[in-house]
Amino acid sequence: MALDSLDFDATVALAAKVAPHVDILEIGTPCIKHNGIKLLQTLRAKFPNNKILVDLKTMDAGFYEAEPFYKAGADICTVLGTSDIGTIKGVIDVANKYGKKAQVDLINVADKKARTQEVAKLGAHIIGVHTGLDQQAAGQTPFADLALVAGLNLGLEISVAGGVKAATAAQVRDAGATIIVAGAAIYGAADPAAAAAEITAIAHGGSTGGLFGWIKKLFS
Repeated sequence: MALDSLDFDATVALAAKVAPHVDILEIGTPCIKHNGIKLLQTLRAKFPNNKILVDLKTMDAGFYEAEPFYKAGADICTVLGTSDIGTIKGVIDVANKYGKKAQVDLINVADKKARTQEVAKLGAHIIGVHTGLDQQAAGQTPFADLALVAGLNLGLEISVAGGVKAATAAQVRDAGATIIVAGAAIYGAADPAAAAAEITAIAHGGSTGGLFGWIKKLFS
């Protein structure tokens, strides 16, 4: 579940509604920039049974920037695939230091195949196939990029974000996603808890060895 509001209290209230129905609470980039590490600390204390992803989209000083968030309870932090390879390595290294995971976000990466292969060799834990809000507004979807990354068969977990909703969740799951991210489809619903439960049920209902197995692996 992507938490994208800038409002601190509204974010915590929404998280309370959806937390029982999702595996991961994601603090979106605008949300973490606006509210800071205090929001992470609050969510970590209130929702001990959920994993928390902090979408830092780190571009420089990877180890230095990500470390405080791992120390404060983040399970996953993101680093931009367009950043220097040393920056990416820094986030991977600090994630390993704390027994956590680093996600490399492929948004705006020109050669997604080459960068995915490169960061896989560094030990990246998760590849983020991400169609941004502005790209969605231009009509783009994550499916082509997902097919490319999944087709590399590198054994990495693959997170997919970008307009995913109940009607497309099964398609995303079956195309190779191991983590499915939904935002507007949940927080824009009349009943966010019900929407979250529906998408999670679809995500967990894959074929043998599908998302549920990957989720268990991620959380082990």
